[in-house]
Amino acid sequence: IAVLWKLASFFKYLSFSAQSDFAPYFYDNGAGSSNGNMALFSISEDTSIGTHVYTLNGSDPEGEPVTYGMTFDKGSKEYFSVEPKSGNVTLIQTLDREVQDEIIAFVTITDGRNKVVENVRVFITDANDEKPEFLNLPLIVDVPEDKASGSSIYRVQAVDRDLGSGGSVSYYLQSMPSTKFTIDGHSGVLRIRSGESLDYELSRTHFVTVVAKDGGGKYHGKYQVMTSTAIITINVLDTQDSPPVFVGTPYFGFVYEVSVPGSEIFTVFAKDGDQNNPNAMHYSILSGSDGFFSINSSSGCISLTSFPVQLRNELYELKVKVAAEVGPDGFSDYSVTTVTIRVVDLNNHPPTFYGENGQQNRFELTMYEHPPEGEILRGLKITVNDSDQGANAKFRLLLVGPSRVLRVVPQTVLNEAQVTIIVENSTAIDYEKYQFLTFKLLAVEIDTPERFSATADIVINLLDTNDNIPKFSSEFYIARIPENSPGGSNVVSVTATDPDSGLWGAVKYSIYGSGADLFLIHPTSGIIYTQPWASLDAEVKSKYNFYVKAEDTEGKYSLAEVFVTVLDQNDHPPEFNQNFLERTMIIGAPVKIEAVDEDAEEPNNLIEYSIMKADPDNIFDINTSTGEIKLKPYIKSMEIVQNITKQKDCRWSVVVQARDRGSPSFSTTAVVKIDITEANRLKGPMAAFLMQSRDNPMKALGLAISIITVMVLVTVMISTIIYFRNTKSNRITPARRIIRKRPKDQRSWTFRPWFGRSDQSFGKFFTDDETSGNHSSLRAKPPAPSAPVLPPPPPVHSRPSERLRSVPTVSGSMTSKNTDVAQRSGQNKDGSGISSALVSELKMRIEQKINEANQGYYY
Repeated sequence: IAVLWKLASFFKYLSFSAQSDFAPYFYDNGAGSSNGNMALFSISEDTSIGTHVYTLNGSDPEGEPVTYGMTFDKGSKEYFSVEPKSGNVTLIQTLDREVQDEIIAFVTITDGRNKVVENVRVFITDANDEKPEFLNLPLIVDVPEDKASGSSIYRVQAVDRDLGSGGSVSYYLQSMPSTKFTIDGHSGVLRIRSGESLDYELSRTHFVTVVAKDGGGKYHGKYQVMTSTAIITINVLDTQDSPPVFVGTPYFGFVYEVSVPGSEIFTVFAKDGDQNNPNAMHYSILSGSDGFFSINSSSGCISLTSFPVQLRNELYELKVKVAAEVGPDGFSDYSVTTVTIRVVDLNNHPPTFYGENGQQNRFELTMYEHPPEGEILRGLKITVNDSDQGANAKFRLLLVGPSRVLRVVPQTVLNEAQVTIIVENSTAIDYEKYQFLTFKLLAVEIDTPERFSATADIVINLLDTNDNIPKFSSEFYIARIPENSPGGSNVVSVTATDPDSGLWGAVKYSIYGSGADLFLIHPTSGIIYTQPWASLDAEVKSKYNFYVKAEDTEGKYSLAEVFVTVLDQNDHPPEFNQNFLERTMIIGAPVKIEAVDEDAEEPNNLIEYSIMKADPDNIFDINTSTGEIKLKPYIKSMEIVQNITKQKDCRWSVVVQARDRGSPSFSTTAVVKIDITEANRLKGPMAAFLMQSRDNPMKALGLAISIITVMVLVTVMISTIIYFRNTKSNRITPARRIIRKRPKDQRSWTFRPWFGRSDQSFGKFFTDDETSGNHSSLRAKPPAPSAPVLPPPPPVHSRPSERLRSVPTVSGSMTSKNTDVAQRSGQNKDGSGISSALVSELKMRIEQKINEANQGYYY
């Protein structure tokens, strides 16, 4: 029963639910709300795309979730998009109120089963985004020039499609200097400014810029005022208000000796001041003609009425009147001008040039180049003449040709003058540039209308002088020649030119300088050769430089420097200092051999080393660049060496080749005897050093010299210090008398170096008595200083190739010989003790000697 009751309740609930399914609905929040159903919603046209402009908001009675949507009429533009869940409305198209002032859309809300659609109108509000637009463009106005000041001449119109203050339009003119117009700011009426007038003759067209400005408004949240401009073209129309104007004043006419009655003297011309509608001109003579001149009333031509001989004056001034004919009743305003007529001689004789033999138009002169500046060309005898009188006989002389070379004197002539030609630029008169110079001498009338002229040719033939020095084609020449080139080989060719003519242009070459001994030059061709006996060797000298001289027949010369580089050739093979070398090698340390190639440059003097043959084979490696020979890495002890060879002395032979890198390549070989030993057989650093220098005895000898030199320097320094100290302690005041006492029994010491003594003594000091055999007469003084005993010389194992070398020492000389390594190491143990004993004994002996000398200074 309980189960049945529950089932019945469930079906009853389902039935009730099915009967109570209500549709969702929008909230109507009214105008000014930003959410709801967009009823009475408005949006500004300057809203940016992508802006969230509204939120659709509604509800479902059953509390079911709802979604939103928006649609538009078919074919219309979709301005908004809706986010279905949130209902956010976003602008997706640009708005323009002037194109479309409202948008019709359909908003929807649905709970999944029921859908509600509402028709909404979205109003687009205005923003100040439009400029004023002028009507009736282009703006052109025709105004008569006699329009009264302050008159209205045009009305400008402009419209702004914005609403409110943004749609109101006012006008003003852009500021211009001396503008003749003004405009009413509200009506746009253009007027002639008060006190101004128009004049066709002064300005036929005026351009005025008018600005239309709206009342301002907001755009994108900012206040802005928008303007537009237009140009008004004002054409001024001509009216009959200006008198005639003479053209080409002042006027001058001439009466010549050949004139006859009726001859035209001059023609005046005038035009109407009102050029837009000109009238006919009427000419007349008011005064000044004295009955000798007349004028054509229509053409303005003034004519002679008598023969020139009847004229009583040389100058006549005619007053000529011109008036514009307005109609049959009379004339308008008139103008008067003056015409000056001069009675003159006829200019019928042009200027003429004369020479020594009469009239001529060509003059020639022969002269040397580069005459002194300011010199007169006296070979030119030129006279110029004009047979006319007065102004007709006045003319100017001009010299046409190369600029600023010659000048003519005088430059202005009346009737006749002697022509003088003067040199102005001596440098330009150069035979090497021009063999002859041509000028035009012109005589041109100055104050005559005919401007008669005459021309004469002046030809100057130049003679050459030796005014140039030979000049090389380059300041220096660089040449290269291989060494060992045979004598007479061509080195380089030098070239020098002398622009002078004849023998003055002939060049002779010679060379001189410290580097010219091996070279010679052909005196005419300039080719430089090596001397027939010359042998160039880059190893001796690879750079030569000397001077070449180019000289003309009068001794004028110039120099150039020649640099010759001797190119190295591979003409020296590598050489060892001996073909048979002996070296001692410590296991683990290399021995070095060295060959020398006397070639001067790389790669001819670069040497590569290689092992040609070794006994035993495959035991040694060699560094191809340095020549260092070392054992193979696996040979690390004498046991391995003795396993390889049956010889007990371990002396192996290697044939080494030294080859240079030149082309062709040269090589040489040497046999190296290598004595193998171990490093642990020698103890101490001195022994190691002696072992390493066994094959280089000069290295050991240098060390010995260095040690002895240091000891001598130390001894001298100590002696100097003691001397100055004793001198300072034995000073006597100036009041005492100092008498130097000659020391008694002063004896000189002589030094006898002994060499090769069996008792290993190196040398002793003896007195004069000892030298003479009197050894018992020595004074009771400290013993004379003697050189310390050096260690006995080591046994000598001389080799045929070795020679004795003597080295200077403190007490004599020491003979050095190459010795066995083991014997040297045995003597090295006492080396440091002997050195210190030597210094101490020398110091003590010198101090005793100084004290003895000081005892005899005072008494």
